Amino acid sequence: MKTNLITRAGWQKLEDELKYLWKVKRPEVTQAVSEAAALGDRSENAEYKEGKRELRSIDRRLRFLTKRLDALKIVEYSPQQEGKVYFGAWVELENDQGDIVHYRIVGTDEIDTKNNYITIDSPMARALIGKQVDDEVRVNTPSGEKEWFINKIQYQPFSVK
Repeated sequence: MKTNLITRAGWQKLEDELKYLWKVKRPEVTQAVSEAAALGDRSENAEYKEGKRELRSIDRRLRFLTKRLDALKIVEYSPQQEGKVYFGAWVELENDQGDIVHYRIVGTDEIDTKNNYITIDSPMARALIGKQVDDEVRVNTPSGEKEWFINKIQYQPFSVK
């Protein structure tokens, strides 16, 4: 299951990538391919072959981004969301051992494991949606059921301490 939701920042990032590829990267590679083609025999011209391969890769990504941006629905923050976990929320969770984790619930195009951005389609996010601070959340994982308690819910990033 793939939800077509995205945050404003995530949509902007994809749009910026599209613009960069179309207006900067593709013209650079096209120019390099033209220059390599002018050198003569294309069958043994590594620069030409590599440039054409890169151009195909850029064109594939451009087609994907264009279609994906058309399909996505931006979810804007609403003050009514305060106090409950919804799309775009940053959530602080704690387990019985005192381990604390932070997650942000985002769309599939925004997953970022380094920053603990999890997709709305994940079991953890599904379990969190609609919950409040101090609620208990049970999540089925491959290693068994895990239990978490919600400590904080914010719609702005947590401050780094």
